[in-house]
Amino acid sequence: MNTSLLDEFNFSPSTVVVLGCSFGPDSMALFHLLLEKRKEIPFKLVIAHVNHNKRKASEKEKEELEAICTKVDVPFEYMKIENYGEDNFHNEARQIRYHFFEKVCGKYGATYLMTAHHADDLMETILMRIVRGATLSSYAGFSKEIDYKGYKLVRPLFEVTKDEILLYCKKNKVPYAIDKSNFQSVYTRNRYRKNVLPFLKKEDKNVHLRFIQFHQKLMEATDFISNETDKAYQDLMKDNQLTFSISKFKKLNSFIQKEILAKMLSNFYQDDLVLITEKHIHLLLDLMNRKASSSSVQLPNEVEAIKSYDTFSIQKKVESINSYEIEISSYVKLPNGHVLRQVEECEETNNQVIRLSSCELTLPLIVRTRKIGDKIALKGQVGHKKVKDILIDEKIPLKERELWPIVVDSMDELLFIPGLKKSKFDKKKSESYDIILKYE
Repeated sequence: MNTSLLDEFNFSPSTVVVLGCSFGPDSMALFHLLLEKRKEIPFKLVIAHVNHNKRKASEKEKEELEAICTKVDVPFEYMKIENYGEDNFHNEARQIRYHFFEKVCGKYGATYLMTAHHADDLMETILMRIVRGATLSSYAGFSKEIDYKGYKLVRPLFEVTKDEILLYCKKNKVPYAIDKSNFQSVYTRNRYRKNVLPFLKKEDKNVHLRFIQFHQKLMEATDFISNETDKAYQDLMKDNQLTFSISKFKKLNSFIQKEILAKMLSNFYQDDLVLITEKHIHLLLDLMNRKASSSSVQLPNEVEAIKSYDTFSIQKKVESINSYEIEISSYVKLPNGHVLRQVEECEETNNQVIRLSSCELTLPLIVRTRKIGDKIALKGQVGHKKVKDILIDEKIPLKERELWPIVVDSMDELLFIPGLKKSKFDKKKSESYDIILKYE
């Protein structure tokens, strides 16, 4: 193990390398290699360190690493995670960590973001995904190099074992600290590290090379499949949005269907984040086969898959208004993004416009979300019809129904479902009226 590991990357005086460094043996070995490389070519090196705030020793490790950076004239960028949510700790920490790395890369105009993932990490990841279930490409583990937001995310130690790293540290007197949580069996990855990898290495000391070959073969296969998937994906998506026709989707090969869903999910999850599993793919397929016209399923990290009639979509969940009640003045900006305004004149007679006579109503007028049991006396019809049935008949997506505006008077008499239906209170242009509402 020497600087030849770095020869495949393009180093020059203008190169900027950001190294995600934890002060563990892996990242410190890579730090040492980069310092050696810098003696050959004077590129800019930056250390990005994250304190996960889970161990008392973290503060001391930060201070030691910062002191080393000062000594060798390397900028030291630091963040401390103060709070965690209720999500999986490792997944959440990784997201926070890479978001921080991204900011540092942007600050320095990075050419490369380097991490110290190695062959043992690759074996652990592949084994975990085989046992848990994943997409075909995910079974290959993580990639050695990825084009990423203006820079490359690279893992120079990809083919190096943990034993080789520790030997390098010992030989070159590289300082590092051991995170004792890496030996706690409560974490799945640690159980593979402690129990499975030693057995495999005993069976074959070069077993890591077999896993690398497995990775490479799968990557070659997935490159071919990816090209076929991309063609189908581009043809399927509406204007490059994460929305498509379910009937069109069902005409595709079943394997390509799963690959398309995996591709959609990858827009929300990082390439080596163990979240996309076969279970999630089947959840989405089951959703599309449900008899209900509108339905949804929840996915990890606040992502939601929605079926609405023949339309399927995946989107990030956001906090939203579930109900509202607003008195109508001259202009109302509605939570669904539309506008309801009172105008003096209008030539239109479609369902975007209603003409009312105030003498038949109890003012003020109000726009609100629908209530259970809402009924409207439709213009030109006898009796009342449920608003819920109107929204279903008009094939309004489930999510849009929740915020669809309903215009009522102060006695809660339903007057207008903007854009869809008008009540018996609507006046012809030839009749007497003094209120015109227009939905835009």
